[in-house]
Amino acid sequence: MSKTPMTIDGAQKLREELQRLKSEARPRVIQAIAEARAHGDLSENAEYHAAREQQSFIEGRIADIEHKLATAEVINVRLADADGRVVFGATVDLCNAENGDEATYRIVGEDEADIRAGLISVKSPIARALIGKSEGDKAVVQAPGGAVEYEILAVRYE
Repeated sequence: MSKTPMTIDGAQKLREELQRLKSEARPRVIQAIAEARAHGDLSENAEYHAAREQQSFIEGRIADIEHKLATAEVINVRLADADGRVVFGATVDLCNAENGDEATYRIVGEDEADIRAGLISVKSPIARALIGKSEGDKAVVQAPGGAVEYEILAVRYE
C-alpha cells in the first residue's frame, strides 16, 4: 500500500472532520431515522429515505477519511532540511514573468488542495514545475493556455 503525502495541518483537519462526523452527524442522522420510523409505513416515508441517504453519505465519508488517514504519510515541513529548495509543504512566493502578478502557494497533498486558499496539490502542473527549484530560479508551467514562466521570489517552510 503506497503512502499519500499530507501536511500536519491537513491531517489535523481530517481528524477534526472525522470526530465531528462520528460525534455529531452520525447520532443526529440515527435519531432522524428513528423518528421517521415512528411515522409508520417506510415504503412511502420520504423523511426515512432522506435520512437513510444522509446516513449512507456520512458512513461513506467516515470510511473515506479513515482510509486517507491510515494511508497518509504526514510530513512536518518545519523539520525539512531542503536548503531553500521547493519541497512538499513549502510555501512559495511567485512572480509571473509576463505580467508581474504575484501569488503565494503552499504545496500540499491532493486532499488538502484549495486554490482559493492558496493550497495547490503536489500533483498540479505548478507544483511539479516548482519542486526542486530555489529562490531566484525560474519555473515554466505548462498551463492549458500555454507555457507560463514564474520567478520564485521566496521559499518558506511554515
